[in-house]
Amino acid sequence: MKTLTVSVVTPDGPVLEDQFSMISCKAESGELGILPNHIPLVAPLSISAVRLKRENDVEKLAITGGFLEVRPDKVTILAQSAEKPEDIDVQRAREAKERAENRLQAKQDHIDFHRAELALKRAMNRLDVVQ
Repeated sequence: MKTLTVSVVTPDGPVLEDQFSMISCKAESGELGILPNHIPLVAPLSISAVRLKRENDVEKLAITGGFLEVRPDKVTILAQSAEKPEDIDVQRAREAKERAENRLQAKQDHIDFHRAELALKRAMNRLDVVQ
C-alpha cells in the first residue's frame, strides 16, 4: 500500500512525523482528503481534527488553524498548535468549554464574542479528538 510522509510542526517544534495512507482535514474552503500522489496544494486550515489513516488504524490530532502543504509524497501541516489525544487535559478542555459558553450567553458589552467563539471551538475540538 502506498503511503505518504506526514509532518506536523508547531512553533514549539515537531509534533509528528510518520507514514500514513490517507489524511483528512478541514481547510477553510471545506473538507480535504489527501492520498499518495495528490496534486500539489497549499490551503489554510480551520480549527479541527486531522485524521491520519494507516491500514485499519486511525489517529487524530487536534489542530488550531495553520496551513497544509501537499506534495505528491509528503504532507506538511504548519499549525499554531497541535495536540495528540494523550496530551489533552480533558478536565481543562471541559472547563474552557464551559467558560466560553458562559461568556457567549452573558450578552454583555465588554465580552469579546469572536474570542469566546474561538475558545469554544478549540475546547470542543479537543474534546472531540479525545473521544
